Amino acid sequence: MDVLTTLAGEFHLKPEHIGNVITLIDDGNTIPFIARYRKELTGSMDDQVLREVELRLQYLRNLNEQREKVRAVITEQGAMTDEIAAALDAAATLTEIDDIYRPYRPKRKTRASVAKAKGLQPLAEAIYAQEDGVDPAELAAEYLSEEHGISTAGEALQGARDIIAEMISDEASGRRRLRVVCMANGSLTSKGEAADLGVYEMYREFTDPLAKIAGYR
Repeated sequence: MDVLTTLAGEFHLKPEHIGNVITLIDDGNTIPFIARYRKELTGSMDDQVLREVELRLQYLRNLNEQREKVRAVITEQGAMTDEIAAALDAAATLTEIDDIYRPYRPKRKTRASVAKAKGLQPLAEAIYAQEDGVDPAELAAEYLSEEHGISTAGEALQGARDIIAEMISDEASGRRRLRVVCMANGSLTSKGEAADLGVYEMYREFTDPLAKIAGYR
């Protein structure tokens, strides 16, 4: 992501002015100094706009830094694909990049990782594919293993379900859709239990749509 071009587009300012602001900030100049003494270089931006540009500059730089870190980790794992690379390039927020990275981040021991260690990944993938005529119970019967402590088809199916649950949780586009739905339809609610809530009395029985809180309405 080209930071200068992005900032110029988001703030509807000339690229040369944004470039000057970036240089001035990187040189250690303070926002009040830039606003007062470098008007000719910034197109007379006031201190409020300059602070907003500075904050956004920091965010975009962090975004690009994290993007490259995630790209390197996934590449080192031999898991990089054209689709993942394109998704990383298109990611506009740190949350999106985190969603992409999630399946490749080192995990602590989970029920899904235990099930994978027992060799149940192929079973989970077969069930997840939902092909016609496939009976999960019959498939699970093929994974009984004394070595792995799988004595019944039910145990195999439970392990497969654990893997599928993690697969769905780690799927970036699904997390993005869920986030949109929650923000559009969810609410923030609070209930006060103390007899005297003081300045927080207004939140004793409070609810507000998330979309309103986030400024979407």
